[in-house]
Amino acid sequence: MLNNIGLPGLLLIAVVVLVLFGRGKISSLMGEVGKGITAFKKGVNDGTKELEEDASEIAKDVTPSSDKDKV
Repeated sequence: MLNNIGLPGLLLIAVVVLVLFGRGKISSLMGEVGKGITAFKKGVNDGTKELEEDASEIAKDVTPSSDKDKV
């Protein structure tokens, strides 16, 4: 269904949205979307760091005690 929308169709949709909501409303909406994306990325990075820290705490040295002193 959406495969048949070309450039004229997209421009028409953009004009209709602009007329309905106005430039200020769309601008503030896009700003909120940007803030949401930034917060999501920060959350993903924090979660990844937390998982890495947990994994490093769980990891233990499995080297036999007789081999630890060898260089």
